Amino acid sequence: MTDRIIITDVGPRDGLQNQLKILATDERVALVRAIADAGVSQIEVGSFVSPKAVPAMAGTDQVFAGLRDQPEYSATSLALIPNMKGYQLARDAGAKMVTMVLYASDGMAQKNAAMSMAEAEAVTVDILNCAREDGIEVVATVAVAFECPFDGPTDPAVVENVVARFMAYGADQVVLADTIGAAHPQQVRDLTAALVAEHGAERLGCHFHDTRAMGLANVFAAVESGVRRFDSSIAGLGGCPFAPGASGNVSTDDVAMMLAQMGFETGIDLGKLMLASDLAARLTGTAPGGRAKPWLQNYLLKTA
Repeated sequence: MTDRIIITDVGPRDGLQNQLKILATDERVALVRAIADAGVSQIEVGSFVSPKAVPAMAGTDQVFAGLRDQPEYSATSLALIPNMKGYQLARDAGAKMVTMVLYASDGMAQKNAAMSMAEAEAVTVDILNCAREDGIEVVATVAVAFECPFDGPTDPAVVENVVARFMAYGADQVVLADTIGAAHPQQVRDLTAALVAEHGAERLGCHFHDTRAMGLANVFAAVESGVRRFDSSIAGLGGCPFAPGASGNVSTDDVAMMLAQMGFETGIDLGKLMLASDLAARLTGTAPGGRAKPWLQNYLLKTA
């Protein structure tokens, strides 16, 4: 297995969509730039969803426009899309990667997208076909891969079947999302090990929430299985507005520190990441920061 791990910071999208304070476009651009300056490999900068449903994501096209002056930012930027119209908006805005959400339960599919699981899959297949022609990468994220707030625990066989289908369809990445932070490390290790054995690790990723303080442990379990792609959120921002109990995502602050101490290469400058974390806290007024942030700041100060 490679010693490099790819981190996608979802803070500017997943992190901001559930905040009471709605950031201005220039504030969102500044946050993306700060995260990019820290060396984070990929950044989910926003979503092309209805502004009535998610007001914090209105103007995502303007955020992309604000990044165009520096290609190194826009080249690593992703957008979440709910449907073909969202895909077209993301493409026209200049997105080179898009994230489409699949579901491991019908309950979540209906609440989040007013679709069935099968309907969401059909839309994603259509988007994959268009994206191939347009030269855009597609990340297929499987929501509630471990437990659904509406339908209960998820059968691993359901997740395995969804992953197999979208690996075969040619998704550039397939990400398992613990949407409400219900997974525990043994579950994660079992499922990710089985998927890595079946499909390899190259296109497989994980997205964890820290609802029960197990987000970092779940990242570790997936790393042990061979997974080398992870979503995390600057300063621990996050939470799905359509999934009861979905608190903040596992913090990029903590994930980057743990991986660095384990000897993995992420390309992240921890000092600059702390500046991005501080900015997230200032802009939102609510970002908790990683649980290791005080220690990490003191450590960086001592070793400067």
